[in-house]
Amino acid sequence: MSTEVPHPDRPLPISFIPAPGSVVDAVPSDDPFSVTLKVPVVRMPVDQITDQPQPVTAAPTPPSAPTNHLPALESLPDDPVIRDHIEHKYACPCCAKKGEAQFIAASKPEQPLGKGSPGAGLLAHIIVTKYFDHMPLYRQEPMFQRQGLDLSRSTTCDWMAACAQRLQPLYEVMKAEVLQSETMWTDDTPVKLQGGEPDATKKSRLWVYRGDQRHPYIVFEFTPNRKRDGPQTFLKNYRGFLHADAFGGYDALYVPVDDNGQPHVKEVACNSHARRKFYEARGSDEVLAHQVLAYYNQLYEIERRAKNVTDAVRLQMRKDLAVPILDKLHAWLEQQQPQVLPKSRIAEAINYALNQWKALCRYTEAGFLNIDNNVAEREMKQIAIGRKNWLFFGSPQGGHTAATLYSFTSTCRRLGVEPWAYLKDVLTRLPTTPPERLAELLPDRWLAEQPQAKT
Repeated sequence: MSTEVPHPDRPLPISFIPAPGSVVDAVPSDDPFSVTLKVPVVRMPVDQITDQPQPVTAAPTPPSAPTNHLPALESLPDDPVIRDHIEHKYACPCCAKKGEAQFIAASKPEQPLGKGSPGAGLLAHIIVTKYFDHMPLYRQEPMFQRQGLDLSRSTTCDWMAACAQRLQPLYEVMKAEVLQSETMWTDDTPVKLQGGEPDATKKSRLWVYRGDQRHPYIVFEFTPNRKRDGPQTFLKNYRGFLHADAFGGYDALYVPVDDNGQPHVKEVACNSHARRKFYEARGSDEVLAHQVLAYYNQLYEIERRAKNVTDAVRLQMRKDLAVPILDKLHAWLEQQQPQVLPKSRIAEAINYALNQWKALCRYTEAGFLNIDNNVAEREMKQIAIGRKNWLFFGSPQGGHTAATLYSFTSTCRRLGVEPWAYLKDVLTRLPTTPPERLAELLPDRWLAEQPQAKT
């Protein structure tokens, strides 16, 4: 945002007045009678930006005359900056008299990647642009060229891998926190992975694990396939409720293992999945499908009314209102099951619901559980948007890099943390942060110390 200040010998109309307390930098102007000031853009009420005529040139007007408002939002290209750290060296005069060369130098500041020229702000900008705003590296390359920077996609790709490696210890802390959740949400989505043969790809997977309110982090994990050992390895030490779809890879987690015949992980199935199957079966049997959809409309109306109440009140509402509806739906499905064609879409929907029935009703056992797994599916939509732009992973290392960086950008989105400010500060502080203090850099705890970074 810029404003022209007139030379005292040449009255000119004033443009915008900077906000009180703003720091301005003078920039040479082509006009010898004016100077342009670079003013930082700040959030301010509209009434702080005013136009006033110069007393020397403006005709007097009555105090009651109306004012004209001509707001204009301006944008200026980012200016790359090279920060040059000067290291002073000093010679010891006593050592020089003895014929010994002894120099003392100031300690070098730690760099985000240990060596090289990228600063934390630039690295954070590239991470946010790709993993938050879905702009692939090959499209960032010409954008940097327009600013006079020759940054090839291979260079920035190496930087992203190095950033993920630098953030890995903090990623492990965040992963451990998520596994302490009382309930979790998980889902997966396919991503093309380039293989050994030219122009050949295979399907790899990105998995999301979303923690509860006390552990408000989102962790992604990359696997080269959809085998069950992916979620089983990640969740082997987890104890609690798990919102998930009916993927068979989770089944081993639900096997009873303790003395009371209870599993360590309790399945919470997704009613949105079950409802969707009846919606898709309308062409098979419209009357039966709409009957189930009517039941689900009642169940979701209860959830809408219980959205802003406490967990205890929500649990009581589910027991009093939702459980009777579920009992009626279950009895009706069992009655209709033998009457439909075995291989029809409506039969597939009924069988799916009855096979998952206990897990579909699990949400009525606690007020903090969800009726569906939609929060995890929404995280997968962010991956799907990015996937339409960057298309594939070039290698398994690229998949692990994406999983790590998506974990931080998605958690920032969930918590309303400004991602560039967070990543810039964390990449600056990580090289000098001891392991026992890494938890201080988790997004929610960082935000508590930097409330101005709330978006």
